[in-house]
Amino acid sequence: MKVSELARRAEVTAETVRHYTREGLLHPQRDPDNGYQLFDQADLERLRFIQRARTLGFSVAEIGDILAHADQGDSPCPMVRDLLASRLPQIRARIRELEALAARMEQALDTWAEMPDGTPDGHSLCRLIESFPQTIHSHCCQAGEERK
Repeated sequence: MKVSELARRAEVTAETVRHYTREGLLHPQRDPDNGYQLFDQADLERLRFIQRARTLGFSVAEIGDILAHADQGDSPCPMVRDLLASRLPQIRARIRELEALAARMEQALDTWAEMPDGTPDGHSLCRLIESFPQTIHSHCCQAGEERK
């Protein structure tokens, strides 16, 4: 099957198929007559596996490692467990950071509800942001430190 057929059957875009092919996750054959990339049922199953792995948060590089292990006949399952076990605390920490950010945003909106709009005057750029206490977000965005 061609790129468009594989994409349709996997319910992804043709560009997604091309991307995973460029990244080396899919290995189509070439039609000797016209050079088109041709995929088979195994490629469809592999693409569906890639999509499942992406929904679990694995990066393209990590999926490449998982597939390489499997292609060599080694079980990637221990690596998969280790990757998720190490990633989960990071995800939970990120969720806490986002919850704190949402709370700061809600506080700002509540505080700003009755404040008038201002015009930059050389001393002030936006009174709303400038009126917001800096200590509330002191754990991020310190001078010279970018938020990741």
